[in-house]
Amino acid sequence: MTFSHKNTDKLHNRFTLVTDISVYFCDSQSPWQRGSNDNTNRLLRQYFPKGVDISNYLQAQLNALARKLNERPRKILSYETPAERFSQLVASTD
Repeated sequence: MTFSHKNTDKLHNRFTLVTDISVYFCDSQSPWQRGSNDNTNRLLRQYFPKGVDISNYLQAQLNALARKLNERPRKILSYETPAERFSQLVASTD
């Protein structure tokens, strides 16, 4: 998981303790380290313009958008969807 550097000192520690998922920070002025993050933000901006308060949306609406994005084929995944690739990876760990 990656966070931007702004206001995350306490958040990332708490997140790691609660989820047992490591948090990594990209180096400043290193956009190549943020490719997936920047692409996801670009996709989200199609639905939520910068500055929109997403707390005004219902969780069901956010879940539907997440599902829509996870079912969208990606060139980087050989035109599989993130959901398909995730399912394959999880199945291979059984």
